[in-house]
Amino acid sequence: MDVISVIRTKRDRGALTDEQIDWVIDAYTRGAVADEQMSALAMAILLNGMDRREIARWTAAMIASGERMDFSPASGITRPTADKHSTGGVGDKITLPLAPLVAACGAAVPQLSGRGLGHTGGTLDKLESIPGWRAALSNEEMLSVLGSTGAVICAAGDGLAPADKKLYALRDVTGTVEAIPLIASSIMSKKIAEGTGSLVLDVKVGTGAFMKTLEDARELAATMVGLGTDHGVRTVALLTDMSTPLGLTAGNALEVRESVEVLAGGGPADVVELTLALAREMLDAAGLPDADPARALADGSAMDVWRRMISAQGGDPDAPLPTAREQHVVTAPATGVLTRLDAYGIGVAAWRLGAGRARKEDPVQSGAGIELHAKPGARVTAGQPLLTLHTDTPERFPYGLESLTGAYDIEPDGTAFTARGIVRERVA
Repeated sequence: MDVISVIRTKRDRGALTDEQIDWVIDAYTRGAVADEQMSALAMAILLNGMDRREIARWTAAMIASGERMDFSPASGITRPTADKHSTGGVGDKITLPLAPLVAACGAAVPQLSGRGLGHTGGTLDKLESIPGWRAALSNEEMLSVLGSTGAVICAAGDGLAPADKKLYALRDVTGTVEAIPLIASSIMSKKIAEGTGSLVLDVKVGTGAFMKTLEDARELAATMVGLGTDHGVRTVALLTDMSTPLGLTAGNALEVRESVEVLAGGGPADVVELTLALAREMLDAAGLPDADPARALADGSAMDVWRRMISAQGGDPDAPLPTAREQHVVTAPATGVLTRLDAYGIGVAAWRLGAGRARKEDPVQSGAGIELHAKPGARVTAGQPLLTLHTDTPERFPYGLESLTGAYDIEPDGTAFTARGIVRERVA
């Protein structure tokens, strides 16, 4: 085998053999295939796709590159396990309130999460804005936190699908994030290797998602549900809207603050709606259909799990969250109804302000991001605050503002605006 032949096969729209897939994943994991070579192969996959056999074999090879975890009763975890994965969006802080909420209802939630990809935020980047909180846990630490609190949110260990860990970071900086075969295999290799008993997928669709159309979102959802089912993991997917940012914040510490508001029984209505919808799917998949997640939010039990979970990973749930040193307010240019607020424009602006990274080695600013003072459907007055931009480096403001050009519409009468629900479809 040689990597040039593998690249040429996919470049020329051929199907990779099982042997080619097994070899290139193993060689890349060992360092025998360089980043620039895997970048070329990833771009060829983006442009030319993979068939179901190739995707299944690629996923299996990613799983085989490392170990598999066990959350059966033999491991000491007696609750049924349920996990959730989002394909990435803007303001998508749902994992933060969701994991402790589902745990408060009786399931165990082993949530392996990732960092930001392109204009989308990363759960680990958000949680690392909490002083002392650690994303990197050993398998023993992960089991300990899960057993004691019912939920754990952490990075995949070095031994779990290490091929994906390398490829995940590479996709972020080579323009290949959107490739459906790579998205599906990345997500499902980690989730299957993780050993969860059931999985709920939040497949985003809209301008701020990697899947811009319902057709692409359905294809991705069906691919992942099929991979999960074939490996014995009960899997269901919800297609959810990402044309407008979720909630009223996009950024790291800003989103943590908003997540705590949800756990306290408040928070934006759309964040609460989606959190409860996913919680009900997770509990049903885990065999707990009678649990009431709305009550767990209202009575404070979800907040109790959050505090224990953050503390168990070294964080201080009472510590002040970081704030950016500089702010810039964008005001409404006219009076009327805000009819559109583009998730992609907001996401790119937050990324340019420092909330995301341009290279896999880049740090992120915990306090950077954007506050939204109105959502579509709200009446605004000319001159009132519409957005507040946050960053530690004010020289970034012009680049953030450039991304917001054309990102919102204000109609004088607003009669054309019709609010829609978050969940579009269910794929099982």
